[in-house]
Amino acid sequence: MSTFYRPLLLFCVASIFAMGLVMIFNTTSAEVLDHALDRSTHQALFKQIIYCLVGLAMAGGVWYVGYQKMIAWSPYLLGFFCFLLLLTLIPGIGKEVNGSRRWIGAGGLYFQPSEFVKYVVPAYFCYCLQGIDGSTLELRSFLKIIGKIGVPILLILVEPNNGTAGVIGLLVVVMCVMTRIRFKYWALPLSIFLVIGAVSAYNLPYVSARLKVYLHPELDLRGKGHQPYQAKIAAGSGQLFGRGPGNSLQKLSYLPEAQNDYIAAIYAEEFGFLGIVSLIVLYMIIGYVGFYIAHTTFDRSGFYFATAITFLICFQAFMNLGVVSGLLPSTGLNLPFFSQGGTSLMANIMGLGLLLNIAHSQKEQQCQNGFS
Repeated sequence: MSTFYRPLLLFCVASIFAMGLVMIFNTTSAEVLDHALDRSTHQALFKQIIYCLVGLAMAGGVWYVGYQKMIAWSPYLLGFFCFLLLLTLIPGIGKEVNGSRRWIGAGGLYFQPSEFVKYVVPAYFCYCLQGIDGSTLELRSFLKIIGKIGVPILLILVEPNNGTAGVIGLLVVVMCVMTRIRFKYWALPLSIFLVIGAVSAYNLPYVSARLKVYLHPELDLRGKGHQPYQAKIAAGSGQLFGRGPGNSLQKLSYLPEAQNDYIAAIYAEEFGFLGIVSLIVLYMIIGYVGFYIAHTTFDRSGFYFATAITFLICFQAFMNLGVVSGLLPSTGLNLPFFSQGGTSLMANIMGLGLLLNIAHSQKEQQCQNGFS
């Protein structure tokens, strides 16, 4: 297994990316032709390939540097990305789309700093707990860690980007469980906060209305319920074998911006239940291999980091597919390696490079132990 899991991991990711490229071209070209837009039908496809190449370069960079140095540099990276998150909130610098300021850049090239924060936060957590048993961590030290990690989470909430902030927050909880930090430090305060937050949110008319739309999207077909409702139609009409490649009807203006969060709905319509099962199996294999890498590493920091990376990729896939199927409310999270999204693709490929570097370091350690 030790010589087989890395090619298997790369095969699964490459397969998901290749299927994603087909679906991105499929949906975006249909949108261009349907609306007679003044741009190439291949524009989105070429951009996704370019972002992939940039992501591969970044993955090669973190592979060369190594995950241990990335953990050592994480305090500086955390500060740098907090600075970028601040810039996104400044009018004229940050780009506003649909009421949210999540992007920064110029000349048509924009990226989301929050996507990289997903990987910097667990690296910083590993940095803070190097050489320390989590069960012996003092409350004051724990609060310092949470305080520093809370800064980028708060900035992401201000954008607003609740889905990403929620994922990072859950990732922090996972890190607390893995490192065996005392429950009374975080579990009890978190439970109280969630109960108070849930009760307060439920009493807000806006939140209660969103919950009603989530449970019954047909109540607001011209607003928030439109995409979830159309996604259900797309996924359901695919049945067992699908309509066939390129034969989706929902991509023809019924499901807007389908190449992003709801691309799996179009995939389900064209390839059916069997196609979705195949996609889920690929993500399950990625999860299995990632957790296997974490389990077999000799370094505690490598174990924590590999687990966090694997959890992050698999949980985002679970959330996205849950939204598309109507089981979960909309979160704005892309389907890793599959959806259109430059920054998320680059960040996830970089995460893959870190995971492979952890596996490579583990193999080198095995060889050294074999010779010693």
